[in-house]
Amino acid sequence: QAQLVESGGGSVQAGGSLSLSCAASGTIFRFNGMGWYRQAPGKQRELVATITRGGNTNYADSVKGRFTISRDNTKNTVYLQMNSLKPEDTAVYYCWGNIGAAYNYWGQGTQVTVSS
Repeated sequence: QAQLVESGGGSVQAGGSLSLSCAASGTIFRFNGMGWYRQAPGKQRELVATITRGGNTNYADSVKGRFTISRDNTKNTVYLQMNSLKPEDTAVYYCWGNIGAAYNYWGQGTQVTVSS
């Protein structure tokens, strides 16, 4: 059974940085798409950034220029470097991995809190 195990997250002041990582555990499959989503209280879960196996990236407009997604295919790990954090970035961040159209995996979520 494939699982995604996240690390990172925490509380920082506005303008600070955090780095998240997410590694696949218990699987021999290589994820196709990987990425990060986030969900703030009272809001829907939204895409933050995704990256394909080939390294093609996609970012939400709200994080472009501030966040960088990367992955290590040999480790089945995806990273999210978050710089210039804003209070509006406060949310629970979820790692996502896709093997096939019907096979989406989610991490447990990690809290990111950005204070003014």
